[in-house]
Amino acid sequence: MAKLANVERRRLRNKSVRSAVKTGLTKAQKLIAKKQAKPDSPEVVQVVSLLDRAVKKGVIHRNQAARRKSRLMKKLNRMKES
Repeated sequence: MAKLANVERRRLRNKSVRSAVKTGLTKAQKLIAKKQAKPDSPEVVQVVSLLDRAVKKGVIHRNQAARRKSRLMKKLNRMKES
């Protein structure tokens, strides 16, 4: 019974971390779409930090975090060019 409680506790923690990452990505992408973001804007820096923390906690795989950061930066760079 105690083992289930630990699994549930981890699941809830992971869920909140994943949710925070997704929310941060959405906010940053909306700013990029409005052409109001810069590489050093707080939203972009926060998303990168959230992704790194999620990897450190073992919530997402490091390659997934790298892929998401790469895609975000790609969008940001495309926005700067146009």
